[in-house]
Amino acid sequence: MAEELKYELTSETMINVFGIKLFRIRATVSFGNVTKGDLGGWVESERTLSGNAWVYGNAQVYGGARVYGNAWVSGNAAVYGGARVYGDAKVCDDAQVYGDAQVYGNAWVSGNAAVYGGAWDKPPLQIQGTRHFFNICAIGKIQIGCIDKTFEEWEQEFESIGKLQEYSDSEIKEYGLYIQLAIELYK
Repeated sequence: MAEELKYELTSETMINVFGIKLFRIRATVSFGNVTKGDLGGWVESERTLSGNAWVYGNAQVYGGARVYGNAWVSGNAAVYGGARVYGDAKVCDDAQVYGDAQVYGNAWVSGNAAVYGGAWDKPPLQIQGTRHFFNICAIGKIQIGCIDKTFEEWEQEFESIGKLQEYSDSEIKEYGLYIQLAIELYK
C-alpha cells in the first residue's frame, strides 16, 4: 500500500535557475512542527518528500533528489541531482546537497556549505570559526570560507593561505586545529 502524502502541490510555480519547474507545497495534515494548511518550499514532484519530511521557506528539492524520514530543508537551501536527505538531518541557510550525496542521522548542513559526491560514512562536519565557516564539503575535502582543498593540501598550505587571507596568528592556529580534527575524524 502506497504511503499517503502529507502535502499537495499548489498551483504556485516557479522556474529555477536550471530551467526546472517547481511547485510550492501545502500541508494536507498536521505533523511534527507543520500545521495543516502551512505553505512550504519548492519541489519538482510528489515523489520528492515522504514520511514526516518537510521543505520550508524558499528551499528547493529537485532533480531526482529525495527528502524523507523526519528530515527537513529550509532557508534558501537546495537539494538536487539524486541527493538524499533523511533520518533527522537538516539542510538550511544557503547550503547545497547534490550529486548522489547522502545526509542522514542527526547531521546538519548549513551556512554556505556544499555537500556532494558519494555516500558519507560519517555525517559532514561544520564549525563556525572565528573568521569563516569550516566544513567537510565532500569526502576528503575541506572548505574554509570560499576556499576548498583536499585534507593533504590544507595540512600543507593552511599557514600560507591564512597569511594571504590576513588571518591573525591565533586564527591560523585555530583553523590548523580544525584541520587536524577533521583529518583524525575522517581518515
